[in-house]
Amino acid sequence: MPRGAPGLPHDPSPMTIIHRHPVAILLGALLWAAPALAGEYDLVLDRTPVNLTGHPATAITINGQVPGPTLRWHEGEPVTIRVENRLPVASSLHWHGILLPYDMDGVPGVSFGGIPPGTTFTYRFTVKQSGTYWYHGHSGAQEQQGVYAPLVILPKSPEPFAYDRDYAVLLSDWTDEDPKDVVGHLKADPDYYRIHRPTVADFFHDVARQGWGKTVADRLAWGRMRMSPTDLADVTARTYTYLMNGAPPEPGWSARYTPGERVRLRLINGSAMTYFDVRIPGLPLTVVAADGQDVRPVTVDELRLGVAETYDVTVKPEGGRAYTVFAETMDRGGYARGTLAPRDGMTAPVPALRAPARRTLADMPMAGMAMGGMDMGQAKPASDKGGMTVGGMKMGGMKMGGMAKGAPAGSHPDDPGIGLGHDGRRVLSYADLKALHPYGGPPPEREIELHLTGNMERYIWSFDGKKFSEAEPIRLTEGERVRVVMINDTMMDHPIHLHGMWMELENGAGPDRPRKHTVNVKPGERVSVLVTADAPGQWAFHCHLLYHMDAGMFREVVVA
Repeated sequence: MPRGAPGLPHDPSPMTIIHRHPVAILLGALLWAAPALAGEYDLVLDRTPVNLTGHPATAITINGQVPGPTLRWHEGEPVTIRVENRLPVASSLHWHGILLPYDMDGVPGVSFGGIPPGTTFTYRFTVKQSGTYWYHGHSGAQEQQGVYAPLVILPKSPEPFAYDRDYAVLLSDWTDEDPKDVVGHLKADPDYYRIHRPTVADFFHDVARQGWGKTVADRLAWGRMRMSPTDLADVTARTYTYLMNGAPPEPGWSARYTPGERVRLRLINGSAMTYFDVRIPGLPLTVVAADGQDVRPVTVDELRLGVAETYDVTVKPEGGRAYTVFAETMDRGGYARGTLAPRDGMTAPVPALRAPARRTLADMPMAGMAMGGMDMGQAKPASDKGGMTVGGMKMGGMKMGGMAKGAPAGSHPDDPGIGLGHDGRRVLSYADLKALHPYGGPPPEREIELHLTGNMERYIWSFDGKKFSEAEPIRLTEGERVRVVMINDTMMDHPIHLHGMWMELENGAGPDRPRKHTVNVKPGERVSVLVTADAPGQWAFHCHLLYHMDAGMFREVVVA
């Protein structure tokens, strides 16, 4: 029974399966009212045939399913999770956003040695928090191949909001291709999966809007940079099928409600590479938690769910009708969907995909970005009056990333992201997030600046122009408080995840700033977070776009 809704029944969804140890279940049955052994779980990683696209394929599964079973823990309880690896290669599970000893974090090569084939690794730790999280593989591309699942932690105290039903809604992207082939395609041609490309009709539309001269100049500029204004996602519906709780759009996932009830949806983006814009036509969404942490309730019509982020929302369906839970990809190439309905078999209309947004040269970040194979950091002055020449193109006094030349990249927490906020809908932005209870803490003792860098043409991603294999760890002293400033010098959004510690997002809320485990950094944007180094050990810090992490946008953080 969900806390905050005393006396009301809980109708679990298929995503609320709890896999307890078989001995615990047997003892519980023998002892009648005695509970099963708390916190005992057995998980098996193996290969399993699936058909998610109309074609047979093989997934890497947790207990034979994609997504894996939802684990429901209780704040304060000790948990023991035995993970058996039946795969022919080493594997792992990472507990995303969970505060725990570093050697239980599940990152091979950083916090432990991985789980060799044919062996079992036992994770043991005490749950220190509550909220909505997820767990996933951290070995190779196993996460892309099916190793992910929801993780729900029930709090010790009653929650500050009421609800009658509780559903985990996990979004993901599935491809029948081998992830190694996906990487190979991207390295050979970064536009391999692009759906939306500028057309002749687009050219003449721009001519009518801004004139021949500017239109031709823009096209030449994008051409010299070997980029496109429609380049919003590296991997798209050309290979991806988008899933909601493991179900493809047809027929989609479905869940029941009774009119008048308040339904809690635990939205989780467990995808490898896809940003989702989530809305339920006809229903406002009240956001009550971000990355598992309670926030002051804010009502919106839509929110963007960056890769690895979670948001909890409550909705109140009325009228005995069906509602579509619509998760549209940021590049508008596809969608995942589900249905909330009072009776099985009911459906609601599926919205049409919106036209894709286009970036402009004003979105161009100023420093460090590789354009046409040349890093902006290698650019040279174009004249004594300023401006730069890159790949033979004079940038002049062009405004970059929302800031003039020479100024730092801008920070815009009130901007929900490209393609949002222009159609009358209320859209969640980072500026809307305020912690329900201030966390406090002293001012930072020092500042660490990191540039998010990349070369799309060569498909190399990094921090400060150095791949993981070339970089030294970020070293923090246990107990110190630091400000980490991230400046995105690329034309892609990057969801940056810190393991083992919270990031307090400096979004203009002062002491009410929210805590997050994953922070999205938009192109040209400067984002700062405060971190208290309260977790000794070796931790991962990386972009959560799987192929960006694999290509080098990864650092180790050492707290000692």
